[in-house]
Amino acid sequence: MSSSEHSSRPSSRAESTDSGDSSNERIQGSGQQKKKHHPYVTYRSLASSQLEAGPSMLNEYFAQQPKRDLYEAPPEHGNDEQPMQQQQEGTETPILQTIQRQGSSNRQGPAAAALLRSRQGMEIGSSGDRDKEAHGQRPEIQSSFTKPARVTRGPGILSSADEDALAADPSIDDDDVTGRKIENEIRRLMRQVHLSDESAEMHGMSERPEELQSIAQALVTCMELRDKYMALSQQQERANSKNNSCWKIYPPPPKSAWNNFRYRSSCSPTLDFDMADCEIPEDDGCTFEMGADGLYAVYEPSDNGEKVQFTNAPSIKEFYMDLNFLLDTISDGPIKTWAFQRLRYLDARWQLYILLNEREETTQSKLVPHRDLYNVRKVDGHVHLAAAMNQKHLLRFIKYKLRTEPDRPVIVRDGRTLTLREVFESLNLTAYDLSIDTLDMHAHKGAYHRFDKFNLKYNPIGESRLREIFLKTDNYTDGEYFAQITKEVISDLEQSKYQMAEYRVSIYGRSPEEWDKLAAWVIDNKVISSNVRWLIQVPRLYNVYRSSGLVENFEQVLVNLFQPLFEVTKDPSSHPKLHVFLQRVVGFDSVDDESKPERRLHNKYPLPRDWSQEGNPPYTYYCYFTMANLCALNQWRTRRGFNAFVFRPHSGEAGDTEHLAAAFLTAQSISHGILLRKVPALQYLYYLQQIGLAMSPLSNNALFLIYERNPFNTYFQRGLNVALSSDDPLQFHFTKEPLMEEYSVAAQIWKYSSVDMCELAMNSVIQSGFEAEVKRHWIGRDYLETGQTEVHKTNVPLCRLNYRSKTLEQEHALISKMTEHKKV
Repeated sequence: MSSSEHSSRPSSRAESTDSGDSSNERIQGSGQQKKKHHPYVTYRSLASSQLEAGPSMLNEYFAQQPKRDLYEAPPEHGNDEQPMQQQQEGTETPILQTIQRQGSSNRQGPAAAALLRSRQGMEIGSSGDRDKEAHGQRPEIQSSFTKPARVTRGPGILSSADEDALAADPSIDDDDVTGRKIENEIRRLMRQVHLSDESAEMHGMSERPEELQSIAQALVTCMELRDKYMALSQQQERANSKNNSCWKIYPPPPKSAWNNFRYRSSCSPTLDFDMADCEIPEDDGCTFEMGADGLYAVYEPSDNGEKVQFTNAPSIKEFYMDLNFLLDTISDGPIKTWAFQRLRYLDARWQLYILLNEREETTQSKLVPHRDLYNVRKVDGHVHLAAAMNQKHLLRFIKYKLRTEPDRPVIVRDGRTLTLREVFESLNLTAYDLSIDTLDMHAHKGAYHRFDKFNLKYNPIGESRLREIFLKTDNYTDGEYFAQITKEVISDLEQSKYQMAEYRVSIYGRSPEEWDKLAAWVIDNKVISSNVRWLIQVPRLYNVYRSSGLVENFEQVLVNLFQPLFEVTKDPSSHPKLHVFLQRVVGFDSVDDESKPERRLHNKYPLPRDWSQEGNPPYTYYCYFTMANLCALNQWRTRRGFNAFVFRPHSGEAGDTEHLAAAFLTAQSISHGILLRKVPALQYLYYLQQIGLAMSPLSNNALFLIYERNPFNTYFQRGLNVALSSDDPLQFHFTKEPLMEEYSVAAQIWKYSSVDMCELAMNSVIQSGFEAEVKRHWIGRDYLETGQTEVHKTNVPLCRLNYRSKTLEQEHALISKMTEHKKV
């Protein structure tokens, strides 16, 4: 921006002060309600008419613009329509003044008269309809609703006679006439059918009133069940202590390079991590133990010396009763039909919105300085650390180590310690022989519907020895090679500045020492960055551990997973490195091949200590005991002021749709979810609750579902809370920016605009587990309190947010109205 533009800006703003006083007062007045909690606090509530548009200068600008219906014709650029009263009093409209001023032949005659009558808002209808009105008869309106509203022709809508006049004028292009006729008819139908009467949707339904009431009550009950489990497990964002204003983020995130649209020349660099700077709290005196039901309970001492339990969790019987009710609901015929119709309605509504507002979105987006797809924050919310690099990066790293450290001992085999050179000699390979094809780690056609072959792709050259040397945290070198290549991947993230990641690292549940080893690997190697948070993935491999003799029953797996976490919550000084590491852990994931068959052999599942057979427990069993133990753990950690953990499992990638139902009750958000396309009622519930879906179309394309059939685009258009993620760049991607590779392929296949991709990027931030203070900087200062984002941070226009918000609120309002609907 030139200096002249800087100097001219204050004067122009000063000139507009008087004219904007009323608007400014209106915005300031609404600011008193800024802390009001929206009933559905998601990013789609940002543009609600009851809430302030946002604190930024650009949000104020858009908020001061006149409110316009999403289905109303946009005003002609240059002049707005004058009020109808002024036109009826004979005041000359701007278009009439333009016609008189131009005086040219192509602005006279029937075409000009037709355009003028269109702009003056004459009533819709043919000449026959107007004749009926002249004789006191009401024109017939074809509509399926019982109460069609009287619709008057708005700006840009032509009568049939005027359309004929336009068509006969040789100076008017036929395509323009046809386009105007189509657009006017769409607007007329939208006003007549969808916006004329708020209760019209109720009258247009084919179900009987009592059916509508039972459908709505069942859906409301399902949503209440989810809210119950989220509250017990402390997975709501506002309940997490790390989102409090007093939470200290160490090391602190880097400061913004721009301040008030001016470049900040001297930015303090990010501080290096030092374990000595971390505070370690003391023991709080509470005790804990695992009960016979496989759930931990926490007790506090009382004055009379007795232990008082202050944590609670749902029983396994209660969970399975609630799960059965949910499964019965989503398999009910009338509910499936009704949900399918509502999803189709969301599809049609989206198409109409884009048809009428795409140009306005582009205009608003261009007004936002500095922001575009590359300059908005994006979080890769589903990526496994062992596959976070691409093949070329791993190949280059292996060659470098083989060339610079050939004589370093790296592994023990058959009681003998082998050097790196000896390992490759045993494979009959040299550094020159290695190539991408030799590594053979990309998931090609052979891995489609073969999850076993996909897991083997984690082994370089098909050798588990190389995976242990280079891609494991617990090995002969204490994971030094893996830490080095991970820090190189993180360095690429930091250089891109606007890309973040939540890496998944494994805790298997074979031994309680796994937690301390993982924490030491992160802290000692300083694998810490402001761009990275961690999730703990727990493979569902009890059957493997049981057959190999590592555990005797399922209770031992739960003890290995949760005992160290309760110990460090009670006394952080007992595991200081684990305490510091857990401050950067977002939550837990459950991973494995979902396509494995699960035969329900029990009417009543045995308790964990009684599950001693070699068969693997079902997916729902893992989900319940993970969530139920998180209830006690999170309640205790929140009480102590520590961060709580969420449950974000892999779900709906393959297998039974029962997995998605269990995740609906127990998980904050999920990864994949492509099987929701087969369960319309459950998909509709995911939409109403705005459950996050971190989807990876390129991963699904290689394993379970070809790209063209992936439902990601359908979910996005309907308004589900979806985001793109990379899953396993080592197997599925080719560039050093796998997340941008996902965005680019999706944009090419589904013709996404810049606004679409910026909305997906904003979704990824909302789904992520970064602290609220960081999210405020990325998407909006009042995000956590009101759900509002700022246009100049996200580059998502207010008209898009307004559409998402109104659509979601209308669906909730419709269900609420159905529950109260009674047959007259």
